[in-house]
Amino acid sequence: MSYHLPGLNPTEPPGWNSQIEKQAAHVITIGSHTLTSRTILAPMAGVTDQPFRDLCVELGAGLAVGEMLTSNTDLWNSRKNLPRLARPRHDAPHVVQIAGSDPRMMAEAARMHVDLGADIIDINMGCPAKKVLKKAAGSALLKDTALVTDILRSVVAAVEIPVTLKIRTGWCPESRNGVEVARIAQAEGIQMLSVHGRTRECRFTGSVEYDTIAAIKQSVAIPVIANGDIDSPTKAGQVLAHTGADGVMIGRAAQGNPWIFEQISHYLDTGELLARRPLPEVRDRLLRHIRELHELYGEFRGVLFARKHVGWYTSQCSGAIEFRRTFNQISNPEQQLQHVAAYFEALQHNKEYAA
Repeated sequence: MSYHLPGLNPTEPPGWNSQIEKQAAHVITIGSHTLTSRTILAPMAGVTDQPFRDLCVELGAGLAVGEMLTSNTDLWNSRKNLPRLARPRHDAPHVVQIAGSDPRMMAEAARMHVDLGADIIDINMGCPAKKVLKKAAGSALLKDTALVTDILRSVVAAVEIPVTLKIRTGWCPESRNGVEVARIAQAEGIQMLSVHGRTRECRFTGSVEYDTIAAIKQSVAIPVIANGDIDSPTKAGQVLAHTGADGVMIGRAAQGNPWIFEQISHYLDTGELLARRPLPEVRDRLLRHIRELHELYGEFRGVLFARKHVGWYTSQCSGAIEFRRTFNQISNPEQQLQHVAAYFEALQHNKEYAA
């Protein structure tokens, strides 16, 4: 039986070319912040909490965007939202993402986040979730460019820190207005634009519209970040070469593989695929991640969040199904740690693993 662990090389051959090499030294600047990498962690509800953002920045992400938080500040003091206010411990800029459809509320939420220590405010106009769309927020806003303008103007005027924006290419394939929205964003003072290369209607299925991202990049002078189905260093290089984007945003591909950021950066810099991480390092990173989840969420919820992340980390490991079947029955934090340590000890003695 063959398997691989997170943090290991993808198997596809390098596709490095002169265009990627030319872009390797590209630097992204957002206001007074200069990013250390062209790779950015996408905001994902229930995933990009403080421990995960810290881990991804340590492993090469130039920026890690926090989970989307409602602009209704009356709801911040809930069990769900309080952990989202936790300030990360990493050295990269602290990016908070807000969602809503009322310009005044969005502006007030931005001001409150500044008071809490945010370095950058990111506005969500890309989320396709139904519960967000019901409130006319997220990607629903792309149907109303006048409201888009009002929100961006209000938030930018409300704070002195940089404001960025995340969008999709449009509401539906018949209404791809990403270029129009990008131009509005630039005119209203947005300092970076992240584009998921699908419409809201497409959600996460179908091909990513990298041609549309390229057209958006050509239409504005602010940094443009490409997002959507970027799951390996070579794919990142191909997307950058095709779109001319300033950087890439990684979402689902980072789940269980936070090493993807350093893998991509190394490939863009050298044209070589980064060597695999030693198994003890993978184990130690995961154990620390679990401990920090327990710390952030408390015993009950921390155990539940740990199950999700451990499932991603071990999804392609030898004996993972049997391991997770037992692991997911554990309700004690310390026993979770012990079970993961024992599993990785067994993997290390598996002769199929080559260090």
